[in-house]
Amino acid sequence: MLALIVAPVLTDAPLQPANYVGWWAAELLFGGVYLQAVWHWPRLPDRPWWFYLSIMTLAAVACSWFTSGSIGGMLSMVVASLLPWVAPPRIGISWMTVQSVLVALAVLRNPEVNPALAILLGATFLGLGFFAYIASMAARELSLTSTELSRVNSELRATQSLLAENTRIAERVRIARELHDLVGHHLTALTLNLEVSTHLIEGKALEHVEQARSIARLLLTDVREVVSEMRSNDGVNLADAVRMLTDGVPRPRIHLDIPDNFKVTDPQRAQVLLRCAQEAITNAVRHSGASNLWLSLHSENQELELQVRDDGSGASAEDLGNGLRGMRERLRQLGGELVLTSALGQGFNLHVHLPMEHSV
Repeated sequence: MLALIVAPVLTDAPLQPANYVGWWAAELLFGGVYLQAVWHWPRLPDRPWWFYLSIMTLAAVACSWFTSGSIGGMLSMVVASLLPWVAPPRIGISWMTVQSVLVALAVLRNPEVNPALAILLGATFLGLGFFAYIASMAARELSLTSTELSRVNSELRATQSLLAENTRIAERVRIARELHDLVGHHLTALTLNLEVSTHLIEGKALEHVEQARSIARLLLTDVREVVSEMRSNDGVNLADAVRMLTDGVPRPRIHLDIPDNFKVTDPQRAQVLLRCAQEAITNAVRHSGASNLWLSLHSENQELELQVRDDGSGASAEDLGNGLRGMRERLRQLGGELVLTSALGQGFNLHVHLPMEHSV
């Protein structure tokens, strides 16, 4: 982009040596600061963005000053395209107006340019700047909408996974109860009746009755083993749900530390942990400007532990949003605790402790 802006000047009339050096210095300064701004782009709104854009604006004005041409107006459009990403509209419009006036005054340095032409150029630069500003604002809204839709879709998939796991567990519990209460009781009654029959008959019939009694006992043992296995395998696979939750988050980059096939037997506890992770990720995406987020989930000493931290801008630990307050209230109902550690410029750290009934 900078090469296309520079091309008209390179094909223009030769500049004076002093002006030529000054113009190149301004161009290199503009390009260097632009690359720095792009490098820090995800976190630029939380940095002194005005410092970057002020240098770029002054460099653009300097280009028109040294060339007495409209090159600074072209560069000012680059600045205008960055403003929607870092500043509210009121500041952005004011910024574009001031920089257009400065570029027009720099062009007026050329004795061949009269004030009327300078005003016309300034108005033209402002109009083109508005066009770049609006186009960039539309691109920003589209990017934010796409990111939000991707994140919400991931949350929906994680919730569906959790719901499917809860449904599966409920069905397994229902089948286990039916086997235990119906088949198990009937086999127990059959075994008792066969036991009584062994005392009432003799001879060849007794052998068949004892064989039937042995089979009934074996069936009863098998049913109990099946019921025990179905209950022991109950559990929400929270690892899969969390991975689905993080799949649609393009930024920050999420680093997961979760044991494979991590299960929680209590669906309510699994849901609360998933919601805590979701709230922490949402806050990081919307407010922190973080580049990385680390999420770990473990069970130790009959306690479930969730820890989420990022390298974002941080915030006051006392300044809780409604989402985190709601999570803290839910955790307290289950005997859990939510610990927050955060400070401006030091990232955000969320630590959840939740007692578990059973986990595997």
